[in-house]
Amino acid sequence: MDPELPVVRLCVEGMQAEAEGRAEVARGLFQQAWDIAADDYEACIAAHYLARHQNSPEETLRWNQECLDRADRVGDERVRAFYPSLYVNMGQAYRKLGQPALAHAYFVRAAERVTDAPDGRYGDWNRFAIAEGLRGTEGLRGTASAVAGDVSVDGGAAGVDAARRDLDEAVDGRVRELLSRWCARADLKALGLTLPAYLGYLGTDEDRMRLRTALHSVHAARWLPEDEQTELGAVIGAAALR
Repeated sequence: MDPELPVVRLCVEGMQAEAEGRAEVARGLFQQAWDIAADDYEACIAAHYLARHQNSPEETLRWNQECLDRADRVGDERVRAFYPSLYVNMGQAYRKLGQPALAHAYFVRAAERVTDAPDGRYGDWNRFAIAEGLRGTEGLRGTASAVAGDVSVDGGAAGVDAARRDLDEAVDGRVRELLSRWCARADLKALGLTLPAYLGYLGTDEDRMRLRTALHSVHAARWLPEDEQTELGAVIGAAALR
């Protein structure tokens, strides 16, 4: 985003106010940004921040939808990197409204666009949020596919959802148990190697290989206690990770 745009400058000031705990000041700055927005691109930016300062789930959804609609109207490279986050926000809004099937459909759409987010912390945040959303609405695939037509984006959500392969529940539980042990004794090396791949697991072949490689790196270093070393080897050999 162009930092010289008045809308962007106001939003940066608003984010600073947020960081300082001045929520009302932040909301006022984001409202000013919305009021002076000169086109759909600027309105999209302002709506994104206004959505974070609403007093009800319904209003949060309304502003997130406004943001998404404005991005769709822009339709060029300026907003391409926004979409993973926009769809995550829609999914989270629908979860808060008690509509998990629609939420799942939006998390699936976010997963489809995850590579559009830039690398680094912002991209990681999107991947982790998408993975958490998918896990939190799992079991609703069929329902989500049935309502996908209600999602105001071009088709493909059902196909993307079908292409995902969730981590086997038993294997997932075993990985969580190992992670819990490493957290308990602050094994930062093991956690540092494995948590990004686990938290960002979206069910693709690439994600499965990334997780398997991360676990294998810990196993190959052989610094774990013997029982964990054995358990980790069994997890790596599980069919769900092949």
